[in-house]
Amino acid sequence: MAKKKNTEESEMSFLDHLEALRWHLVRSSVAIIIGGLLAFIFKDFVFDVVIFGPKNPDFITYKAFCELSKLLGMSEEYCISEMPMELINTEMGGQFSTHIWVSLITGIIVAFPYIVYEVYRFVRPALYENEAKHANKGILYTSILFLLGVSFGYFVIAPLSVNFLANYSISKEVDNFINLSSFISTVTMVTIACGVLFELPVFIYFLSKIGLVTPASLKRYRKHSMVGILIAAAIITPPDIVSQIIVAIPLGILYEVGIFISGRVEKKRLAEMKAERQLQKTG
Repeated sequence: MAKKKNTEESEMSFLDHLEALRWHLVRSSVAIIIGGLLAFIFKDFVFDVVIFGPKNPDFITYKAFCELSKLLGMSEEYCISEMPMELINTEMGGQFSTHIWVSLITGIIVAFPYIVYEVYRFVRPALYENEAKHANKGILYTSILFLLGVSFGYFVIAPLSVNFLANYSISKEVDNFINLSSFISTVTMVTIACGVLFELPVFIYFLSKIGLVTPASLKRYRKHSMVGILIAAAIITPPDIVSQIIVAIPLGILYEVGIFISGRVEKKRLAEMKAERQLQKTG
């Protein structure tokens, strides 16, 4: 069996581990604060361009759907000329607290790759040398999947949610005056939820490493998993079937990727067990 990468670090006392964890948390917090401060300073870009982007008819996603509908010969059925909603603030400190809250969330998203790196630095002493090498790639894959999920949530699901909910009406007598916090909660929660859901292959990898799942079990419960994916899609999207399918498709693909990854993990584990048995026989 391979030696640990750092024997001294792996034999740290419990209090030493707590001290190391404290500094990892401190550095992660500093990264979040720096990202949050940048978002706080450049609030015009963060709010007018990013946060409020999906409420503007000229948002890039709406333009893309419009061009796609024309390309498919559907005339201008999916072209948006106006968004029947108006944002309002009903609390004295509402805008300031919203500014702080959005800056914090932005800081977390921006600092996420570094946070993952700090987590890796904390667990690295417990890893074997070959595991530490693979963990370096894991940081990259985890960050890429999260950012892909955030991008998918922001550019696809958030606009669909805003458009559906803004245009939904029970009567012409009711106008949509949306509370500022309600709008921002919808956009940010959908975006972050997609980022977390896109980590599905990473979750499957770790569950496979500790033996809780195998490729055989993942295949056996594929239908059940698809139901779970549809339920998750229904939770983070508005109640229309199109949005749910759009979310479910990439999650289904990621689940299949997870099966492939689990197969690689099991194959490697079996090879290591076989090599260990042969070593015991020769010993």
